[in-house]
Amino acid sequence: MKREDRSIKPKTSRPQLPATSRAQTIFYSIAAVISLAGLAEATYLTVSHLAGETLACIASQGCSEVLSSAYARVGKIPMAAFGMGGYFLAFSLATLAALGETRVRRFLLLTVAAMFLATLWLLYVQAFILHAFCDYCLLSAAFIFALAGVLIVVPPPPSDIRE
Repeated sequence: MKREDRSIKPKTSRPQLPATSRAQTIFYSIAAVISLAGLAEATYLTVSHLAGETLACIASQGCSEVLSSAYARVGKIPMAAFGMGGYFLAFSLATLAALGETRVRRFLLLTVAAMFLATLWLLYVQAFILHAFCDYCLLSAAFIFALAGVLIVVPPPPSDIRE
């Protein structure tokens, strides 16, 4: 007598995505937390700029020079507002990647790469054009470097070998 397999298999309308490993989930979660910290800092800088507040530096004396320079805004939009958008996008994509959405990983890498290049340009401006450094800008650069570093060491996706 043959035994029938009567196990119930759930029907899904979406194709099965490769599983996200535990390590990947941890790394993408760390990236989301770093992005959230960057978003908070960029929001603080944007609100301060729009309110006309002068920020004091803690470690260096160049905040007012950097934040009031022509490089601190594009037209009337503060550079920190662009940082807010970038950090929000990175946070959203890292969160989705941590939840297993594999399709957003490449876009997350491209977003962080663009933010990294912008950060390098702004560090160049501070060092060689303005000859002044801003603590908040350096903190943001540290967030971007950390975010890029975390994404570089994310383990590759698990192999999709089916037996």
